[in-house]
Amino acid sequence: MDRKQISDTYQAIQEDFCDALETLDGRSSFRTDVWERPGGGGGVTRIMSGSGPVEKAAVNFSAVEGDTPDRLSEQLAADSSHFVATGVSIIVHPANPHAPTFHANIRYFETDSGHAWFGGGADLTPSYLYEEDARDFHSSLKAICDRHRVGDYSAWKSACDDYFYLPHRGEARGIGGIFFDHLTERPEEVWSFQSDLGDSLGDIYFPIMRRRIDMAYGDREREWQEVRRGRYAEFNLVWDRGTRFGLETAGRTESILASLPPQARWIYSYEPQSLTPEATLVELIRGPPRSWAEQAG
Repeated sequence: MDRKQISDTYQAIQEDFCDALETLDGRSSFRTDVWERPGGGGGVTRIMSGSGPVEKAAVNFSAVEGDTPDRLSEQLAADSSHFVATGVSIIVHPANPHAPTFHANIRYFETDSGHAWFGGGADLTPSYLYEEDARDFHSSLKAICDRHRVGDYSAWKSACDDYFYLPHRGEARGIGGIFFDHLTERPEEVWSFQSDLGDSLGDIYFPIMRRRIDMAYGDREREWQEVRRGRYAEFNLVWDRGTRFGLETAGRTESILASLPPQARWIYSYEPQSLTPEATLVELIRGPPRSWAEQAG
């Protein structure tokens, strides 16, 4: 694979998503930080925060390389001495509690021991359940997977449900999406799928966000959103492999932790009242995963 082509495409995906999100928000612009990594490579971190529909967004591009750390949780790199990694990650935390948080990333990893693979995914984390949003999100992801022979929506949806789960809470982080990793076979076809997914991320998420950003809300909804954001932070800090990998490879800490929400809340032994919209979400995330795409139409 042409690493420069992959890296350039990831950076173009970053730029296009940021431009589109600025247009949607209409009030705020991205701050851009260009950084270098000691040991090799660097990246571009772009952060938006303000008083518009987007309370915080982090869209990060990186292309790093260097000596493989002695203690690295990425097993396929364990027998290597040098690694190259590039990718783009996206996180959007809307201000309105009715609008779901969105996360996506696509990445490529290569070592001098001959291993190379792609990974990535996209998932949605609502504070309030709107089944229309869940069906549209999953149906869009399935359509992209179905366009490519290497795409496997069913398996990747199941992997996402398994991955974005907080075992210490006994609940899913959100309503899932797709998650794939260590794709080594048919790299050209995987690259075609990954490029298609990256180019489609705005088309998947922005209609859902526009549907919710003008809905009325008050202190109760805001408090609940911050409680759910606390769960989001717990997953990223305790269980997320990307966070761990970035810290293990001496990545830029500010960029690694940029996915955290701007405000979160922890209320001791908090449970929502029964028969409320908040309880509806809790019932969903503590139950078995649902097959949203099959319910569309």
